Amino acid sequence: MFDRFFPDEYVASTYVIPFEKLYEEGYRGVIFDIDNTLVPHGAPADERARKLFGRLEKIGFASCLISNNQEARVKMFNKDIQTNYIYNAHKPSTKNYIRAMEIMGTTRETTLFVGDQLFTDVWGAKRAGIHNILVRPIHPKEEIQIVLKRYLEKVVLHFYTKKKKKRQKAGR
Repeated sequence: MFDRFFPDEYVASTYVIPFEKLYEEGYRGVIFDIDNTLVPHGAPADERARKLFGRLEKIGFASCLISNNQEARVKMFNKDIQTNYIYNAHKPSTKNYIRAMEIMGTTRETTLFVGDQLFTDVWGAKRAGIHNILVRPIHPKEEIQIVLKRYLEKVVLHFYTKKKKKRQKAGR
């Protein structure tokens, strides 16, 4: 029932993702959400984010930010990062996931998506056919509409965890 919202992977933080390993597996582009994925909501790029994008560039990854925020927010974050970006993306609509792949020159098979929300980030990436990684939100302070969605996400993640444990027991 909730499978359509299940992430392909679920990790504690963007900053623990083994990007070198993923590059070896054939991925060449990474699409990122910004708020609560890379930095707390509304924050500028911090040292960790700057280092991450430098690391990705060294590895050989193309990158693109897609955000439902307005351009001023995305531009402010991207000031020190200097990567591709799409603002007012209307996630979970697939249109801008596809546009991000066109910008990066990647395909569904060679692109990863990293975000912190199931019903916008992950669902949009899944619908676009992109491997997706859900990360735990960086900071608990969020806009009210996101706080409400987090309650529903807890239900979905409960069933995701239950299914994952069942698979592990079965040896898959």
